[in-house]
Amino acid sequence: QIIHADDGRKAVELCKANPNIDVILMDVQMPDMNGLDATRNIKAFRKDIPIIAQTANAIAEEKQKCFEAGFDDFVTKPINISELFMKIDHWLARTLDK
Repeated sequence: QIIHADDGRKAVELCKANPNIDVILMDVQMPDMNGLDATRNIKAFRKDIPIIAQTANAIAEEKQKCFEAGFDDFVTKPINISELFMKIDHWLARTLDK
């Protein structure tokens, strides 16, 4: 099942309301609350949930900001679907092993 949030604040609310979420694909640039702040908020109450950043900005500084905010992985736009599925599989396997 896929749950969609239009902004970062809604993503945080959905994570609080749905403890069965296994992995999050989070856009860094979103309205109301950006993905960096949403990730910080989610990691405050769900430290172990893997969150993959998606952004059009592939520079090293952006990637570093994402990891500092608590993202576990990173993909750039346009998204390579094979790479994305590989990363999702990786994080789901780690989550299910716990």
